[in-house]
Amino acid sequence: MTDAEIQEFVTRFAAAWAARDGKAFLDLWHPEGSLHRPLVGRRVAGNELDRLMEVQTAAAPDFVWQLLDWTSRGDVVIIEWQTTRNVGGVRFDWRGVDKFRIKNGKIIEERVYTDTAPLRAFRKGEKLEPITQF
Repeated sequence: MTDAEIQEFVTRFAAAWAARDGKAFLDLWHPEGSLHRPLVGRRVAGNELDRLMEVQTAAAPDFVWQLLDWTSRGDVVIIEWQTTRNVGGVRFDWRGVDKFRIKNGKIIEERVYTDTAPLRAFRKGEKLEPITQF
């Protein structure tokens, strides 16, 4: 991919999140693509992205995704992001990184890396305790 094509991909990906547009996500995906995400209990096929967006929007209508940074090498694009939502009047933020493999300008594989411990603790109403005291 050229630098311009990568920039266009990143821009389109961020715009799809900003609009929470399932169709825009589908347009980014190769028909044989797959998503591996720790918050979903299984591999998600690229053609399911619009449905996943519907489920996420219903569960978290105030969810906001924000692009923080990105880089690339060859057919691999890495995007760092932050998400925010309010739960019971409390703001909750978390960060992660998506690693994409691109084939013919479309996502053939996406792997999401995020620490799920803060999410799990928040969901249970528990305070997240650090492992190392410093």
